[in-house]
Amino acid sequence: MTFEVVYGMPDRSMQARLICALVPLALATFSTPAQDNWPELRGPERNGHAAAKKLPLLWSETNNVTWKTPIHDLGWSSPVVWGDQIWVTTATEDGKQLFAVCVNSRTGKVVHDVKVFDTQAPEHVASVNSYASPTAAIEAGRVYVHYGTYGTACLDTRDGKILWSRRDLPCDHAEGPGSSVMRHENLLYFNVDGRDVQYVIALDKNTGKTVWKTTRSIDYTPFDTNKRKSFCTPIILEAAGRRQLFSPGAKAMISYDPQSGEELWKVQYSGWSIVPRPLFSHGLLYVITDYEKPELWAVRADGKGDVTDSHVVWKVAKDMPRTSSLLLVDDLFYLANDEGCGVCLEVRTGNQVWRERLKGKYSASPIYGSGRIYFFNEKNLTTVIEPGREFKVLAENQLDERVMATPAVTGDAFILRSKTHLYRLEERGGRS
Repeated sequence: MTFEVVYGMPDRSMQARLICALVPLALATFSTPAQDNWPELRGPERNGHAAAKKLPLLWSETNNVTWKTPIHDLGWSSPVVWGDQIWVTTATEDGKQLFAVCVNSRTGKVVHDVKVFDTQAPEHVASVNSYASPTAAIEAGRVYVHYGTYGTACLDTRDGKILWSRRDLPCDHAEGPGSSVMRHENLLYFNVDGRDVQYVIALDKNTGKTVWKTTRSIDYTPFDTNKRKSFCTPIILEAAGRRQLFSPGAKAMISYDPQSGEELWKVQYSGWSIVPRPLFSHGLLYVITDYEKPELWAVRADGKGDVTDSHVVWKVAKDMPRTSSLLLVDDLFYLANDEGCGVCLEVRTGNQVWRERLKGKYSASPIYGSGRIYFFNEKNLTTVIEPGREFKVLAENQLDERVMATPAVTGDAFILRSKTHLYRLEERGGRS
């Protein structure tokens, strides 16, 4: 492992200037209802929970669709929302042009359509992927867009102007980019887990400069280059009296100090190409540890050093998802694996509560809101169930076109992205 602090924190005079500059943004943040914002992948708490009280139960192409807006080219990034703005990324199918598109959340009209990067020689992407699959992160006044090896940028949400960009962090994804960005306090984090390089990085959100960059502390030399890559997105958690940046990669899950990048602890495994975002609850981290043979591991977060032999509490190997993230409601997990098997597990033991067949295949992650669980399959059929120890379907809703991206929630509405369009789904008269 190499651990390097590259860019220090500003001095007191700089801090004072930054505070003055950030006051208007703080006021804007305060004036925007939190339930209207969906600032990154899987929402405000990074767990798929929405505060909405009246999400729609039923919809179709002719029912409870407030607007439907075409999004040009192709991208599988999830929508992010702040106030009346929705942002998604998209790219030409050959990957030579990369865009960020802003849509007004109330009207569905395109507000900004920004070409962020040109790429001369894009690498291959898998048929289930795109050149715009990583999800952005947004806050008052700024949106942070990410295209993996092709670049990262910060845009002013008022006019779409590019405030800073980085194109000097390349890696060999092999199948295209997948890891999303995460903003926390003054830093922007993401994983760079390619076949050639494997590290976690933190950028100053205001300048884009590297604050720290820590190489994965795994000896990858015994492994085929393809089995060194991963596509996971980190989370922030509080455990054992300290804040941690938790970041699964190929062959290990690793916890870091979020301000310095120092490694705190790790658990090793044989898996790679990991996609689902981890969860933290009940004092445990819940992590999918492989793509080829996915397993769910529950791991204590209070370790120091290599705790592979001491901190794994339980494992489940059957029916786990390769792509879709887990949903936790109270003391039960709910998941849909890629092949369409729905499973409910006990959070403390991993014991199965029920196993049922869901229609279709699944890449998008489920959402919990208004007392219901929503599963979105790749053919744009949403199955709505009641949480609990008995499997109870409440509704099935069909729309057009393919779905791979996890929807966002704003107010009492879903913002759902299909292959060609962005939808606002809500009960008629549901907007405030």
